[in-house]
This record gives sequence, structure tokens and C-alpha cells, in this order.
Amino acid sequence: MTNNFEPVITIENLDHYFGGGQLRKQVLFNINLEINAGEIVIMTGPSGSGKTTLLTLVGGLRSAQSGSLRVLGQELCNASSGKLTQARRNNGYIFQAHNLHGSLTAIQNVRMGLEVQGKMSPQEMLTRSQQMLEAVGLGHRLNYYPDSLSGGQKQRVAIARALVNQPKIVLADEPTAALDKQSGRDVVELMQKLAKEQHCTILLVTHDNRILDIADRIVYMEDGHLVSVGEREQKVGV
Repeated sequence: MTNNFEPVITIENLDHYFGGGQLRKQVLFNINLEINAGEIVIMTGPSGSGKTTLLTLVGGLRSAQSGSLRVLGQELCNASSGKLTQARRNNGYIFQAHNLHGSLTAIQNVRMGLEVQGKMSPQEMLTRSQQMLEAVGLGHRLNYYPDSLSGGQKQRVAIARALVNQPKIVLADEPTAALDKQSGRDVVELMQKLAKEQHCTILLVTHDNRILDIADRIVYMEDGHLVSVGEREQKVGV
């Protein structure tokens, strides 16, 4: 059982490798990190430094191999596929490519975030999806298809889909990379506001220095190593 005093994400001595035999390559080295409920943590660093790999391990999208990775009290290192599937149900995912289904309207895309849970009636899902789209400022675009939406609007739909099920953890990989400055700013401020309202934890990977100020903490990755963890106050003082 998780208790209120246990971090939502606890990573200890985590190593990770790609490939096997002579092609085996270590991509993460002795990662140690704790993230608490309600925190917004931004992970930054050069391309290829291991940020997205760590994000996918935390999200249960692939199995951790060595060390310890506990998410919401569950150990995910060497976890079975069934346990990883269960872990993924606690998460909301937002990616650089919004990954919307082009054949579905905005409200249908958001509703998909509820259908995987199978806990609500069709009417409840419709109502919740509409409320979520209204919360991201797209109440007037419910029945629009992705092709009829701007890049910023598509990413807002993706945020609504990620948060509609009120996940405990939101994992975001370069969510502003394809957006202009203002749209990117709007998107992360929206994520910040909704996450605080729902008291969920955000782990966000970015190269976008313009959005670092929304973080409670910044984690810096380089060559597979966690090289520094800066508190928000220290960052602001730099």
C-alpha cells in the first residue's frame, strides 16, 4: 500500500541497457531520484542523454532491468507485462506528436482516455470529455477533426485526453516542441493549472528553456547520468 509519506516515484541505482551480446550498450547509469505527489519536475539535457528512455521506464512503457523503480508503491523493475499494463493505467501521456486519431473528433479522441478504463456509462464519458475540452478552452471545437485544428489546439486535445481520467501521474515528452512560443506557453500553463487542481504529479522532458519556470524542480541528464538536481529557488537565483 502507498501512504501519503511515500514519494510517488522512487528510483534507486537504476541502470538500463539496449541490445544484447556485443551490441549491448548502457544508456542509463545509476539513476537516483524521488518525486513527490503534486510536484512538477522537468527533465532537460542534450539529445540522446537518456531523458525519454527514463520517461518510458517510469511510465511502464518498457521494463526496467537493473536497480529499483517504484511507482505508486509498485516495483516495476523486471515487472511482468501484466503489471506494466496495470501501472500504465495510472498515467496520462502527452507527446510531442499529439497522437490524435485523425478519423475521430476532438471529443471522441478525449473519450478514448476513459474507454480504456471501462468504468463509466457512455453518457458519463461524453459529459466528462466535454467538461475536459471546455477546461482546455476547446468547448467550441468538440466535433472538429484534428485536420481542422491548429497545432496548439491539437496539443490541448491531447492534454484533455491525458487528464480526463484524473491520472495520478502525467508524463510529457517534448509537449511544446512543435508549437510556437505563445502556443507552447499556453499549453504548459494549462498542464500546470489542471495538474495542480487534480493534485497529480508531472514529469516533463523538454529542450524548451522558455518553459522551465513552471517546474518545482529541474533534473539535468547528460550521457545517461543524472548530473544535477536544482531546486526552483536555486534556478531562479542563477
